[in-house]
Amino acid sequence: MSGAPLLDRSELATDVLPAAERLLGCTLEADTEEGPVAVRLVEVEAYRGADDPASHCYRGKTPRNAVMFGPAGHLYVYFVYGMHFCANVTCLVDGVAGAVLLRAGEVLSDPALARARRPTARKDADLASGPARMASLLGLTREDDGVDVTDPASRVRLYAEPALASSSIRTGPRVGVAAARELPWRYWVDGSPAVSRYRPGKVRERRPST
Repeated sequence: MSGAPLLDRSELATDVLPAAERLLGCTLEADTEEGPVAVRLVEVEAYRGADDPASHCYRGKTPRNAVMFGPAGHLYVYFVYGMHFCANVTCLVDGVAGAVLLRAGEVLSDPALARARRPTARKDADLASGPARMASLLGLTREDDGVDVTDPASRVRLYAEPALASSSIRTGPRVGVAAARELPWRYWVDGSPAVSRYRPGKVRERRPST
C-alpha cells in the first residue's frame, strides 16, 4: 500500500532514543483477513534494558522478553492486564536489549475497514490512539512476536517515510510507568489528534518494616 521502501534494519540498530524519533511518521502496515490496515506512527516510547527499570528487560532475559535482545527490526508483542496486546519494535544491536513501544497512529488505509475493526471508537482519531487500540486495529497478538517488520514477506511491515523535522516532534514522560517516570522518553508528532492522553504512573509506597 505504501509507496515508500521498507525501513532498513540499520536505522533501528541504534540507541532507542534516536530510533524512537526515526519511527515517527513511518507507516506500519498489517495484512488482516479483511484486507490491509496501515497507520502513520505519531506516538512512541523508548525502553532500554539493564539501565531502564521501566523496561521488561531490566531484570534480564526471559522467554517472554527474548525478542527485545535483538536483532533490531522485529516485533515484541506482549499481553497486559489480562486483556490487551501491545507492540514494540526492537532496536540496538543483537544481544543488547531495547525496543520502542508503538503508542498511537493515524489511519492511512480504508477508514471503513478500520472502523469495522474498531467499532467502539468514538471518532476516527481514536481508532489507533493508544498501544492496545493500535494492536487491536492491526490484529497483533503474541503470534506476531518476533515478526521481522523489515521483511517484505512479513504479515506486518514498516515503511520508511521521510524523517520528520525536529521542530515537529515533542517529548515528555512515558505513560503509566512508576519506575523512571521522569525520563522524557515518549515522543509524539506535534498537533496529531491521534496522540494519546498522558497519564502519569503511580508510585508504589513502601510499607515500613516491622
